[in-house]
Amino acid sequence: MKNQNTLYLTTPGTVLARDHLTLRVEIEKQTKLAVPIHHLESICAFGQVVITPPAMALCWDHQVAIHYHTENGYLLARVTGSGDTGYLLRRAQYTAADTPAHAWAIARQIIAGKLQNSRTNLLRSKREAASDEDQKQLTFAARETARLIRQLGQATPPPDGKSLRETLDPIRGIEGIAAKLYFESVTPMLKQQRDEFAFLIRTRRPPRDKINCLLSFLYALLRHDCLAALTTAGLDPYVGWLHATRPGRPAAALDLMEEFRPWLADRLALTLVNRRQIEPKHFREREGGAVEFTEKGRKEVIQAWQKRKQTVLHHPLFKQEILLQQLFPIQARILARHLRGDIPDYIPFIPK
Repeated sequence: MKNQNTLYLTTPGTVLARDHLTLRVEIEKQTKLAVPIHHLESICAFGQVVITPPAMALCWDHQVAIHYHTENGYLLARVTGSGDTGYLLRRAQYTAADTPAHAWAIARQIIAGKLQNSRTNLLRSKREAASDEDQKQLTFAARETARLIRQLGQATPPPDGKSLRETLDPIRGIEGIAAKLYFESVTPMLKQQRDEFAFLIRTRRPPRDKINCLLSFLYALLRHDCLAALTTAGLDPYVGWLHATRPGRPAAALDLMEEFRPWLADRLALTLVNRRQIEPKHFREREGGAVEFTEKGRKEVIQAWQKRKQTVLHHPLFKQEILLQQLFPIQARILARHLRGDIPDYIPFIPK
């Protein structure tokens, strides 16, 4: 399987230019890096980055997707070339998204994976808790999450005739309760820098504190990898099942990333704070209260993300060792197999 190789461009003023079949990264007219196009699957540009038309054409010719983000990681645009032939698969995807019972079945599997991985994260933090109070909070959250998992398992799809929203709202409600329990337990999961990274409430667009800024940026990196994996598998990343489809919203990518949030993005955020790899000096506050990363902070997180993706994992379904970065295309292909009718259900990844 081809690994996902992503080029991250974070320095303001960076220019990505073409040199035959190679892309050159230039800063202040000096070449800092040269990457052959066949080594890449996608490009992630943050902030004030320029990609020249010849470089874009090279990317399009080789099906390398370009993702434009704000400095904080909010996805602005995605640019790809023509030549995608996965019409029958996307037709099945659209049909599933418009069929309440099928959308319900996929959404329930996605939520089940997220809740199980959230509970595992809570239990791991409980074992490492430094105080009885933290352990009590994490035990309660893990127990309530287990109850919600059982409730989800006992849920049945509403009868025919219900709208898509009416069909999905009950299981979305379960996910919402679990998310509230989980985020209330973020601070007890921190072992270092609690005052500086105290979690009060989830805030986005813009994040209002350091821990929300860190989580949002990691979620942006995760969303990018899921979006690229879905596209490679022939799926439309903008039509999903759990998340409502809206113009410009990559609903399927948001669906796929749910199972990865707790054990990958959230666990990495905790590690970076607990090991002091990310500290208050890596952030700045803008007028109005928005918190964002410094350039150095973004680079630290991206480097940690890339390193984490080189971890070797055991995939319980295929019973083989894989690199973590291979999980995104693997799960996208499992989803595609379900939509084609090759397997009865989508199977989320739950690490052992």
